[in-house]
Amino acid sequence: MIVAKLVIVTMELMEEIVANKVFFIADTHFHHAKIIEYCHRPFKDVEEMNYKLIQNWNNTVGHDDIVYMLGDFCLGNKEKVSNMAYQLNGRKMLICGNHDAYRATDYMQLGFEWASRHPIIWNNYMILSHEPVFLEANSCRVNIHGHLHIGEHRIFKHDSDKNLYYNVSVEQIDYKPISIHAIEKHYAGISFKSRD
Repeated sequence: MIVAKLVIVTMELMEEIVANKVFFIADTHFHHAKIIEYCHRPFKDVEEMNYKLIQNWNNTVGHDDIVYMLGDFCLGNKEKVSNMAYQLNGRKMLICGNHDAYRATDYMQLGFEWASRHPIIWNNYMILSHEPVFLEANSCRVNIHGHLHIGEHRIFKHDSDKNLYYNVSVEQIDYKPISIHAIEKHYAGISFKSRD
């Protein structure tokens, strides 16, 4: 009996540890000076923005943690992309955004462990994408996305409760990666088996 309880506690603890080691972020736009003006970012110039985003990322993410970068990582040539990727902690996975100019296979040579130009289903109920994807009102999934930096967060008319979409653009998550634990906490008590 005591052994069984220890196993359950250990399993719960392991789930929490694993959950806290997965992070999401989108729209860093490294080396994109105009994004500061477009999105009213609190930085005086692109050098300060790059420095602060790197600092925030590395203070949040450990070397072995997994980070899903949901698009619009870095503007510039491959050397700039690679230089930026290698300064960041974690095992980086990329869902390419509209400003990610290279092929997915190129990004895998520039510091990303994995890259895709298409949305993916993660953990059975989360759709990871750069731009929001349409979900039916009774969907059994949620969409973790970026692309919408500031302004209106209600994506589609039927999403009045905002439960189908979670925006991880840097402007929405305090300019640092957010853990899966924090996102799942947001969805606590919601069943994703069926919303019929």
